Amino acid sequence: MEKSNKTPKTAIITGGGSGIGKACVLRFAKEGYRVGIVDINESDGLKTEAQVLAEGGQAKFLKADVSSEADCQAFAEAVINEWGTIDVLVANAGVQINGDLFEATDADWDKIVGVNLKGVAYSCKAVLPGMIAQKSGAIVMTSSINALTGVAGGKMPLYDMSKAGVIGLMRSLANGYGKDGVRVNAICPGVTVTEFHEKKAAERGVSPEELRAGLDGHALLGKGAEPSQIASAIYFLSSGDASHLTGQVLTVDGGLTAMSHPI
Repeated sequence: MEKSNKTPKTAIITGGGSGIGKACVLRFAKEGYRVGIVDINESDGLKTEAQVLAEGGQAKFLKADVSSEADCQAFAEAVINEWGTIDVLVANAGVQINGDLFEATDADWDKIVGVNLKGVAYSCKAVLPGMIAQKSGAIVMTSSINALTGVAGGKMPLYDMSKAGVIGLMRSLANGYGKDGVRVNAICPGVTVTEFHEKKAAERGVSPEELRAGLDGHALLGKGAEPSQIASAIYFLSSGDASHLTGQVLTVDGGLTAMSHPI
């Protein structure tokens, strides 16, 4: 981990126990940030915390369900109490529900809206007062290319709707709080190979190497993304290198949405 005489900045990563969220935790810790790891899965969260600590970084796991406003307020307060400031929020926690519109139940709607939309909004609501008070802050929301281009067969309408809603929320908050020094942007990852996908593939007898080989030729760059590549883009959006960038969507999909027939 990087060492500096400067007071380190603090980031909160929701869904930080695994996948893209974990990659963000590791990247921000590597850059010298103190990191609040928010996840509903205690085992994943504690393992990620332990990895950061073992590598000399600063991290604190905070169990929370982002669909609960009280939980979001609690993790923000815990980070303030621990480190005194929140400089970055990566609102990354999300769930995916497959199935077409006719298969969706009320419980499916409640879950997708609760986590993917309310969860992002509640997380932002929890950290914004401190960012406004300090006249600085960066929020990066994880959306998806599914918000920009349809999925063949219309098999993920709830997920696609929720990720499009994230972009709408991002633009609204960027308009609302830019005058307060708060930048708000969104990232739209394409196909990204995470531990979740590796586990699902293993259940089918497919190795991680075979899983990635199956993506040969995908999009313009000919492969899927690794979580660390998405984390690098998220870190950029939160960093001083993007200091004049707000209200924007950064698509990290290997060029898929630039193709004439992307899906």
